[in-house]
Amino acid sequence: MSGLLVAGTTSDAGKSVVTTGLCRAFARRGLKVAPYKAQNMSNNSMVCAGPDGGTAEIGRAQWVQALAAGAVPEPAMNPVLLKPGSDRRSHVVLMGHPAGDLSARDWEAGRRPLAEAAHAAYDDLAARHDLVVAEGAGSPTEINLRSGDYVNMGLARHGALPVVVVGDIDRGGVFAALFGTVALLEAEDQKLIAGFVLNKFRGDLSLLAPGVDTLERLTGRRTYGVLPWNPGLWLDSEDALDLEGRRSGGAGVRKVAVVRLPRISNFTDVDALGLEPGLDVVFAAGPRDLTDADLVVLPGTRATLADLAWLRSRGLDRALAEHARRGRPLLGICGGFQMLGRVISDPYGVEGESGAEAEGLGLLDVRTDFTPDKHLRLPAGTALGVPAAGYEIHHGRVTRGDAEPFLGGARTGKVFGTMWHGSLEGDALRRAFLAETLGLAPSGVSFPAARERRLDLLGDLMEQHLDVDALLALARDGAPASLPLLPPGGTGCP
Repeated sequence: MSGLLVAGTTSDAGKSVVTTGLCRAFARRGLKVAPYKAQNMSNNSMVCAGPDGGTAEIGRAQWVQALAAGAVPEPAMNPVLLKPGSDRRSHVVLMGHPAGDLSARDWEAGRRPLAEAAHAAYDDLAARHDLVVAEGAGSPTEINLRSGDYVNMGLARHGALPVVVVGDIDRGGVFAALFGTVALLEAEDQKLIAGFVLNKFRGDLSLLAPGVDTLERLTGRRTYGVLPWNPGLWLDSEDALDLEGRRSGGAGVRKVAVVRLPRISNFTDVDALGLEPGLDVVFAAGPRDLTDADLVVLPGTRATLADLAWLRSRGLDRALAEHARRGRPLLGICGGFQMLGRVISDPYGVEGESGAEAEGLGLLDVRTDFTPDKHLRLPAGTALGVPAAGYEIHHGRVTRGDAEPFLGGARTGKVFGTMWHGSLEGDALRRAFLAETLGLAPSGVSFPAARERRLDLLGDLMEQHLDVDALLALARDGAPASLPLLPPGGTGCP
């Protein structure tokens, strides 16, 4: 039973990238590998098969990591998923199923049962696999939260996991961040921090060497490698920290504007469009951003009513209506689709206030009623004359009027709405949709093949720039017993 925890100096330091790459590199060695993240906070999720033969919901990043490992995605790989609905409250998904809401105020008491479930899931994965590659969250040195931590050093202590800390050198200050990550930890935690990985380096490695040498001398811990900046590296996104468009450029390119809702979710739905050479995919937050768009996408959201109100407050409702009036295509996905309808009703207070109701944009003849039970499904069928598939994650129940059916949703002219996330990842459906809406000829791009190439690229980067054999030995043998303790944490100084 072997394991390794990949932590980071900050959010977005590269934990997901390193974890995914190591899953692919270790799997290439013939090992049965499982990814794991005790708690993920993200509105990007995925439906997978549950242990009871039903369906379950996990973080999108862990789903992709499972693909990298050649494993079947399962709820134990992300036992706790927090989906933010506001700045102070999150919807809890526990072992793939809804488990109520958790507020910042009751976080201290509420996380105890989450920790128990998360550690039990890790133990289960570890018993069934040769190696578990765990991803931390944020920084392991969140000293204000350490007493109840079960995602970083709490997990490392539970599983006696050696920890490798990833630092993003592109942000600057990486050596101070890596040293401080170790030094602020208490002694028992420091004993598990085995070394470092530097990420996103650009330039001459010889200029970096003095800093690496000094870091190793001061901490008594080795650096397992330096990963280069690679613009071709693009994984399914976990969160909206760095939402950017996927730009192709060049003459004759069509603009796809994705409305950047405040509580946007599952925005990976547009990743496949970003690979099309004839499209520029940009994120839009104001009416002007839509005026020259050839196609507008209204994506999913964790708070449909609140984001609909935001959309109206910025005049985007009028911009969308004008876009549709001019006969230009508009695609709404899940919550975005619900906004395109006539009415959205929340009689049970699923999103907030019980009995809340709002008029939709009125571009499709549908009505949405929220119900307490969450709908998880992996649907398949046909649309636009070709096979189609996707996944559903929603509380809203949509009643269609006279509109034409389309992928669990509705269509009127060039206004499309679907409850199926991920449908555009299917090459046949995406090609048919772009031909129908923009008159584009098939490009030959295959999204599944492109994702597999990216995962192979990650595995190659790990092999070329990290000491993968040493990391595997670390996962099997644990952190060295001789690691020095750094003050102030290692000496108990205040």
